[in-house]
Amino acid sequence: MVHAQRQPHSSQHVLSRAGNEYGVAEQPRNTARAKCEFATFVGSAHVPIGVLSLCPAVIGTPRGTHFATIGRTTRADLSPFFSRLGAAARGEVLPESSSSMAIPRLPTPPPQSEVNTPVAESWCYTQVKVIKFSYMWTINNFSFCREEMGEVLKSSTFSAGANDKLKWCLRVNPKGLDEESKDYLSLYLLLVSCNKSEVRAKFKFSILNAKREETKAMESQRAYRFVQGKDWGFKKFIRRDFLLDEANGLLPDDKLTLYCEVSVVADSVNISGQNNAIQFKVPECRLSDDFGHLFESQKFSDVILSVNGREFYAHKAILAARSPVFAAMFEHEMEEKKQNRVEITDMDHEVLREMLRFIYTGRAPNLDKMADDLLAAADKYALERLKVMCEEALCSNLSVETAAEVLILADMHSADQLKAHAIDFINTRHATDVMETAGWKTMIHRQPHLIAEAFRALATQQIPPIGPPRKRIKQS
Repeated sequence: MVHAQRQPHSSQHVLSRAGNEYGVAEQPRNTARAKCEFATFVGSAHVPIGVLSLCPAVIGTPRGTHFATIGRTTRADLSPFFSRLGAAARGEVLPESSSSMAIPRLPTPPPQSEVNTPVAESWCYTQVKVIKFSYMWTINNFSFCREEMGEVLKSSTFSAGANDKLKWCLRVNPKGLDEESKDYLSLYLLLVSCNKSEVRAKFKFSILNAKREETKAMESQRAYRFVQGKDWGFKKFIRRDFLLDEANGLLPDDKLTLYCEVSVVADSVNISGQNNAIQFKVPECRLSDDFGHLFESQKFSDVILSVNGREFYAHKAILAARSPVFAAMFEHEMEEKKQNRVEITDMDHEVLREMLRFIYTGRAPNLDKMADDLLAAADKYALERLKVMCEEALCSNLSVETAAEVLILADMHSADQLKAHAIDFINTRHATDVMETAGWKTMIHRQPHLIAEAFRALATQQIPPIGPPRKRIKQS
């Protein structure tokens, strides 16, 4: 029997960063200080290249930048340089911008996005299908389990689904598998039946504690090869003394709950193709933005919409394509078609602007501010999408004060979804409070049928459905 052994945790499994984030090993502080102190004794004749390259933080240049020997200079010329060297030697941190010596930086490479990526003439994409499922096994009265080494308990069989041909089960040795593991609980995943020659699968075992939290989890490091009757698992899953210790909370009410997650490698699928010899970068679609600019610029307009002395220039073709009402208006010999002018008297100019913006772009950025007026406009010009958007906005802002008014509005403009939500809001949330509002009183006088609809819905919710009368049993 082959076992997947758990690898002990050690520092070898932890990737350590020996240097800084750029992969350059940092030197000890005392070494850097010694080099800076050496630099302060440089005379006024020449400054060695090595000093400059070893002290980049002092003069504000990138690490590894080299300079030719600086020519004959006086100590006064180099005094700012020596001041910064001395400050670094004392452990002071100076900003790069404070450097008094203008030294050019090396050119930086272009961003990764600007670098040309390789393109192959043909390609293949392989999708490896992995089926994941889980199983929970609770062993009641665990302390009464057989204590002999090698004794086995098996769970019932399980699978990934009703139609899955692979059948699995868990196998546990309460007192270990052999002499080596007699102080441990051994746990294995067994492939009971299989319609293939072999199956590859990964698995993870854990124990659910008293809080139903996963603990003591162990996972296979790779997908193991299973054949029918073959099992893989951990011979030393958990120490028995730790498991049986009540302080650890792993056996609440003497129940051991094992949780298993299985990932089965199924068939792989290849998708291949060929690239064109010439690669084209297609710009993103800006149709909405372009039509928005067309509306704002008023170029090539052929119709005027007038409301309260304000005029909006538009395009018949776009209005007709978006609204059946405008289409009928411009198709037939109506006054609007003859004069290329549409007079609107039942709408505010801001509402008309927002409606036209939606017609051109499909967006209504100020919808929340004028949802009620836009609902009326959308209903008038048969803009179904805008109408539903207004219904959604009004529904999200329903309150006790506005419920009755919104119900009236929804009924006037055949907003069925909004009407249903308003009635449901009234019936399920403070119906008595809504009846005290001015909107409810208005509804009593102007739309009494809505009162009847609201009460009918309320009665339907509160009265259980009446079934057929029960048959009376004859007395014999």
